[in-house]
Amino acid sequence: MAYLRPAVLLLAIIILSFVILGRGSGNAAGAASTDRGKYIVDGVAKCAECHTPRDEEGKLLESEYLRGAAISVDAPPYPNLHWATKAPNIAGLPGYADEEGVRLLTKGINRNGSAPNPPMPQYRMTREDARAVVAYLKSLE
Repeated sequence: MAYLRPAVLLLAIIILSFVILGRGSGNAAGAASTDRGKYIVDGVAKCAECHTPRDEEGKLLESEYLRGAAISVDAPPYPNLHWATKAPNIAGLPGYADEEGVRLLTKGINRNGSAPNPPMPQYRMTREDARAVVAYLKSLE
């Protein structure tokens, strides 16, 4: 019977992960998705670093969280590189349908069909992570 313990433990972990992540409830799943999106936006992608304006001391203006800001990093000296001068407002993800936001985050293609200008990275998120980020950003409207 000792050989069954790992299988039982694995099954318990799978069941608990579904319960903890709220897979059984639409509202809980939505909350888990936006929580995950916030975690990715703030803790992993660090979107606020470019998309949130700063005060005179260089501190992020929390009241303007993700509302767009001037890019404070000088462009590298490459003549053919189209460096962005402003990071757009992404709170509410204005102008983007959900699937356009997912495409940007999974394939690195914006709603116009091109790659975003540097310094914006071309993310290659999973669809699940991209959907969570889009859900979170849309919740900021």
